This record gives sequence, structure tokens and C-alpha cells, in this order.
Amino acid sequence: MQWRHDGEHHSFNPRTIHTLQHAARMNSKTMYEKFSDLVENEKVTFLRDLLDFDYDETNSIPIEEVESAEDIWKRFKTGAMSYGALSKEAHETLAIAMNRIGGKSNSGEGGEDPDRFTPDENGDFRRSAIKQVASGRFGVTSYYLTNADEVQIKMAQGAKPGEGGHLPGKKVHPWIAKVRKSTPGVGLISPPPHHDIYSIEDLAQLIYDLKHANPEARLNVKLVAKSGVGTIAAGVAKGKADVILISGYEGGTGASPKTSIRHAGLRGS
Repeated sequence: MQWRHDGEHHSFNPRTIHTLQHAARMNSKTMYEKFSDLVENEKVTFLRDLLDFDYDETNSIPIEEVESAEDIWKRFKTGAMSYGALSKEAHETLAIAMNRIGGKSNSGEGGEDPDRFTPDENGDFRRSAIKQVASGRFGVTSYYLTNADEVQIKMAQGAKPGEGGHLPGKKVHPWIAKVRKSTPGVGLISPPPHHDIYSIEDLAQLIYDLKHANPEARLNVKLVAKSGVGTIAAGVAKGKADVILISGYEGGTGASPKTSIRHAGLRGS
């Protein structure tokens, strides 16, 4: 699970991380191209590494038929990373960036400070468009739900139920606990079975309740990639979810125990 110089290949390794951070901090096109070369020429790691583009200039698409960058940006979304797992600065910067380009940032299951629901004087907006619901004790309030363009129920993730979304007590500072409606110094962990949903009827009821809490928001249900997920997704669709997100096997924050993430999702099937 941890990168080692003489161990198995990891996409996130010291070389790729260093060049990406250098490119971002120095705004260096040269360093970004070096990072891009490292990523493109690495060992086959993901399914996408087996895909390539067929640049057939004789059958190219007229540029007039290609969407503008501004339209494409609107479909960009960040991963769900909660406040506490990320610092205040990182969490808010992601929201500002996505709001500037018309995309959506995801709050993660850590709640959100109501101060972020009002635009800043310079016009920046620190509000996450997607609000995640995992458990009522993770900062989910009526005000939180009404300040969303999309509400996401985290039904599953790339970690075992009851172990994902784990924030150790030492990271639950008073300002974190205030937003997450919890107690400073007490660890936060998603309750098993995940989020008190025992059946598709329970999920359908939660979908119904959340749609009434915010009728304008799309309702998104997050599942994890695993054999047979199509059957589960069919049930979720019957429960009247607007969006079904099939997450990868990774997830559950960097704080999850190795035993939680090693045998969860598609990789553990």
C-alpha cells in the first residue's frame, strides 16, 4: 500500500508528485510537460492506460462542432474530500476554483461552515455545490442541504462499511468539531451498516426526504465499483435517484486502516 523504492509501481510516487507540485507553484509549463511525460510513459496501472487516441486527420471533427472549454468545464467535479481530511484552505480553494469555472466541488461528509454560503467581497464563492450526506452527525443540517445544487448520499465507498470516512480524534480540532456537529478530540467514523441503510426501501425514503429538503437539487447516490453493482444501481434508480455515481475501489480517506481499503471494492472482489 505504501510506496517503496524497490516495491511495486505506484502512479503517485515522489517523481510525479514533485514535478506536479513544482509546475503548480512555479506556474512552469516546462515542468508540467515533464509531469505529463512521466504520467503518459509510466507502466500500465489503470484501465485508461490501455486506451489511446486515434488522430485520424482525414476524419477529423470540424472545430465548430466541438464544445467550448467553458461548456466542458461545467461538467468538472472534484472528488468528495471532507473538511478535516483537508485543511480549511485546501477545502475552500477547491470550491473557489470550481465555482470560477462553473464546475462543482464536493463537500465530502464533513459539513461546511455557513460562512461559506455567502460570496466574498471579491466575488469568489467558497460554497461547495455538491453536499454529501453520510450521517446526520457529520454536519448535515437543513441550512447545509438548502445550500446545494446537488445532494449526494454516500451509500458506499472504497473502504469497508464502518471504517470509511474515518477521521482520527487527534484531527478533530474544535473548529472541525463545530462544523461537523461533534466533540473535539473524539474520532469520527461512519456507522455500520453504512449510514443506517438496511434495504432499498430505507434508501428510497432518504432520497424522498432529501428531495423535500431541497427540491431544486439533483439527488446523487454514490456506490462503489464491485461485481454485481448493476443490480444495486437498478434498485437505486427505482428509488428515484437522479444520478448514480460508481466510484472506484479507492476511497475512505487516507486515514482509513489498511485492512479497510485493502479488501474493499473491485480490487477485493
